[in-house]
Amino acid sequence: MVLPVHMDLGLFLLRLGLGIIFLYHGWMKLKTPGMMAKGLGWQSWQVFLLGLVEVLGGLSVLIGVYAPYGALVFVLVMIGALYFKIVKWKTPFFAMDKMGWEFDLILLAASLAVFLGNVGVYALLP
Repeated sequence: MVLPVHMDLGLFLLRLGLGIIFLYHGWMKLKTPGMMAKGLGWQSWQVFLLGLVEVLGGLSVLIGVYAPYGALVFVLVMIGALYFKIVKWKTPFFAMDKMGWEFDLILLAASLAVFLGNVGVYALLP
């Protein structure tokens, strides 16, 4: 499908933002898995594995190499994050003293948009 130029640019910017966010968050998990594990109540290897998935998925979405598959991984990660925040930790949607789950919800929506939509022309392997 041929999209107008502004649509391709919008899709690229969406992928750019999503990729950068997951790259950064994944990198922080890879750098300090022990510290992150304590905060989550997980084992260090679980945090490290999640960080690796986020970094690889972030690169995939960012440069457009099998971006829908990277975005699908993000959909699963964000469903897990929302489950922990809403069900396990009883976090409110917007929390003043800690991070609510509004950011997780928008990341899920953006990931779904990349997964279900066209990646546009600004991708290495659309």
